[in-house]
Amino acid sequence: MAEKMYKLPLPRVGGHSAEFYKFCKQHELRFQRCTDCRAWRHIPRDMCAKCGSFAWEWARSSGRGKVFSWTTAMQPMMPQFADKIPYSPVIVELEEGVRMVTWLTDVKPDELKLEMAVEVVFDDVTPEVSLPKFRRAA
Repeated sequence: MAEKMYKLPLPRVGGHSAEFYKFCKQHELRFQRCTDCRAWRHIPRDMCAKCGSFAWEWARSSGRGKVFSWTTAMQPMMPQFADKIPYSPVIVELEEGVRMVTWLTDVKPDELKLEMAVEVVFDDVTPEVSLPKFRRAA
């Protein structure tokens, strides 16, 4: 039986994002945290926006957060999304304060609510890539 191929665009994996996705492959959600001022950050980068330090570590996230915002697509911008319409990319604000654009796996667009509690789940979309997605918190 042939394995189902993942047809949606995959993230570019290089630089600091390669480390982020390495942790995702291990089903761990980690973000950079400044070791000087302790500020969390995402998208990964060299310098802390809060204090300017270049000292940081990869720290494990609780994986819990809330829906901060979303938009609902009614027309596909790429043909790969045609069978997903309507779909709602969401911005989740994690307990650590970072925000990320992601998908909710079990929530229809008309069920979305601001500050809905969510938790991370990992979708192993290819043998090399696992994507962090979210579901309603238990």
